[in-house]
Amino acid sequence: MNLERILTYSKTLIKTTTQEGDITIDATVGNGLDTLFLSQLVKDKGHVFGFDIQDKAISNTRKLLENNYCRNVTLYKMGHENVKEKIPINYHGKIASAIFNLGYLPKGDKTITTTKETTIRAIEDILTLLKPNGIIVLVVYSGHPEGKLEKEALLNYVKCLNQKQYQVLLYQFINQINHAPFVIAIEKTK
Repeated sequence: MNLERILTYSKTLIKTTTQEGDITIDATVGNGLDTLFLSQLVKDKGHVFGFDIQDKAISNTRKLLENNYCRNVTLYKMGHENVKEKIPINYHGKIASAIFNLGYLPKGDKTITTTKETTIRAIEDILTLLKPNGIIVLVVYSGHPEGKLEKEALLNYVKCLNQKQYQVLLYQFINQINHAPFVIAIEKTK
């Protein structure tokens, strides 16, 4: 058996709950790799809603999607804390999965980061949008000042989620140096 790397494992978790025709969320589109993954997973019958605050992230993602002929994605240039107001009400309670890659845009401005306040607000809202057995997957990067604060706030938040409604998983390599990323997964059981 080989242990899956963090990014690979995040996709494995998404694949367990998401299939063709499903509705999904990429809460931090970044350079579009997860958006493309979700788009190809749900195919033309499904849909992906993507969020990011940076023009560069939206344009990079849009270009990647166009190059791969993906037409089942709606991108919003705004923070993920706006997810509930932007997802059409007919999809509330029907979202199969959501993914977050926290931190800053790879090869981008490292002073623009996700924050504990907006991330937790987005999680709270997405939990209400998930269908039963839906999942939120967070890839947490804590090797920068805001990342450390976000990590601590997230761990404190998810530990308090009602175990009768949610299962929370922490997937982490504990012998890695330099604040290696890790996964938090939240599955809605009811």
